[in-house]
Amino acid sequence: MPVIPGLKQLFPSSRPAWWTGLLLSSAIGGLFYLAAARTIEYDAGERFMHQAQNAQYNINSRINAYTDVLRSTASFFHAAEQVDRASFHRYVNGLNIERQFPALDNINYAQYVRHAQRPEFERGLRHSAGDAALGYPDVTSVWPPEPREEYWVLTMIEPLAEFREKIGRDIGYRAAVARALAQGRDSGAMSASGTPIDSAHQPLGAGLALRLPVYRKDMPLKTVAQRRAACVGSVGIGFSVPRLVQAALEQMQVRDARLVLYDSGDRLAPRPPARLFDSKPGGTEPDAADQFNVVLPIDFHNRHWHAHFSAPKASWYSRFDSWLPWMAMLSGFTGSLLFFLLFHTLSSSRMRAVKMAKEMTRELRNSQARLQQSHHKLRRLAAHSDQIKEQERKRIAREIHDDLGQNLLVLRIDVDLLTSRTRHRHPRLHARAQHMLGQIDSSIKSVRHIINDLRPTVLDLGLNAAVEWQIAQFQARSGMVCELIDHDTEIRVDDHCATAFFRVLQESLSNILQHAHASLVRVELRQADGMLSMTINDNGIGVHDASRNKAGSFGLVGIEERVSLLGGTCSITGSPNGGTTVAVSVPVGARAARHSAGAVDLTL
Repeated sequence: MPVIPGLKQLFPSSRPAWWTGLLLSSAIGGLFYLAAARTIEYDAGERFMHQAQNAQYNINSRINAYTDVLRSTASFFHAAEQVDRASFHRYVNGLNIERQFPALDNINYAQYVRHAQRPEFERGLRHSAGDAALGYPDVTSVWPPEPREEYWVLTMIEPLAEFREKIGRDIGYRAAVARALAQGRDSGAMSASGTPIDSAHQPLGAGLALRLPVYRKDMPLKTVAQRRAACVGSVGIGFSVPRLVQAALEQMQVRDARLVLYDSGDRLAPRPPARLFDSKPGGTEPDAADQFNVVLPIDFHNRHWHAHFSAPKASWYSRFDSWLPWMAMLSGFTGSLLFFLLFHTLSSSRMRAVKMAKEMTRELRNSQARLQQSHHKLRRLAAHSDQIKEQERKRIAREIHDDLGQNLLVLRIDVDLLTSRTRHRHPRLHARAQHMLGQIDSSIKSVRHIINDLRPTVLDLGLNAAVEWQIAQFQARSGMVCELIDHDTEIRVDDHCATAFFRVLQESLSNILQHAHASLVRVELRQADGMLSMTINDNGIGVHDASRNKAGSFGLVGIEERVSLLGGTCSITGSPNGGTTVAVSVPVGARAARHSAGAVDLTL
């Protein structure tokens, strides 16, 4: 077979450089393929996580909505002198639960009866004649009939048609439910036993209940003994877990997603995880390698719920995603091959290579100079942006306080006046006005929190007061033990320096709360020899170099930048399981003036 002269010149046996270029380009193409595939998988995983978090938020929102229904029902009982079945029927009909709360099965009331009161209570049941007009059955005794120390007997339930057999039943005959009811009665808080509702209208385990105690009007409720004496019953709601969860799951973009909901009990009675709901019973195990998986907590009134979300990875890939790794591989192969050919061609002439190297060196130096200049400009811009942000926070906080805060205060005074005037003549309007008053108080509290988050007014009292306030707030929010060492010295610095130190403390405490898993935090504030220093250390798990340089994490970088703009030093040290120490130090007084005279002007 004759050899083509062009191919012989292109691939001579004495010069294997072309074959090296092909192998290198193939390797680079393979790396591009892997990088694109992993990027696509990461993006799909982020979309899955975002959708799972949205579903978690929707479930929590629905639970909160049904909790509000239960609280409003308890308020209805507290506001009225006496609630009969007719008024309870009208109240529940007004809620329109079938449309507004589709996962809600019923709203009910269980009367609290001690054993000594049982004969009188059963005589009252016989005399009530069952309210036949409303469809209530004629019940003459408590079921189960076995004697117990106390009973929680269902006397009212709406809608009635599907739950007539529940009337007269003691819901506290099971130990777990009785314990939850007693705990709610003694604390006055909402309770959930976690025990599935046994009903012929839905599968076993599909229904759960929440309950809230009802007390006699105008009786003291400060102690446990007073609450036990004043307790008259308990209002409750029964809801369908599948309907509650399925509505949130349907909002996920991928229909192949699976949700398994587990209940691990409460703090007083932990138990092995019990499955409450499975959107795809008998499906693939949630931890399969070809699936995205995440476990998110659900807040269900002190009970530990965990939602296991899973979905096939392929369901989150588009048609373009399946072709992108191959396109990246082709691009990497072609680009690297062209670059290799260009390099090989240029290397054939030593003079041209030397000239190009000199040109590239000159351009690199120019680029470094421009980069250094850009770095200085960015630092100036960051300092100016930080000052503008603090000023804007201060302005917004002041406007919220002066406008929204005053309007809410005026509104509260008007509603308080309405509450006082309707106390005796309009009990229902009075109850509604009291509810509005509570909502206004919550809004005022939220406004105060927002103002403090924007710029705490305690900063105007000095850095000592601001640091002490922030530590007290953090201790109350996190439950950690916090120690402040300030050496009993009054620190006087300008507002810019005080704000920077306060923000450094805020960011450090936020990092401790989110990542450190610590139980003790110690903060030391000292001013001596013209230097203001602050040290924050904890007994947590420590900080790793990988976490400090993690993409998208700017907390520690922000601390270092704030201190650097003040001409100070920042040290962040830590070891695994040895805690973390953040130490910052900046010049104040005469030292600060000398630093400002020699520093770069930070104004734009």
